[in-house]
Amino acid sequence: MIHWLHEFREDESGAVTVDWVVLTGGILAFGILVASMISQGATDSAGAVGSRLATAQVPDVHF
Repeated sequence: MIHWLHEFREDESGAVTVDWVVLTGGILAFGILVASMISQGATDSAGAVGSRLATAQVPDVHF
């Protein structure tokens, strides 16, 4: 039993997988954060443009 525990403690075959899972989760969380920040700014800008276009007066053009 002690031999098995020693081998288990020394085995690093799954360590790379854990690293990749943690890195991937961090990148995914960062991407969601950036996307939410950009979408809020885009929504605000689109609202401002929409309200400006709603009040704009277009002159009649006669040819």
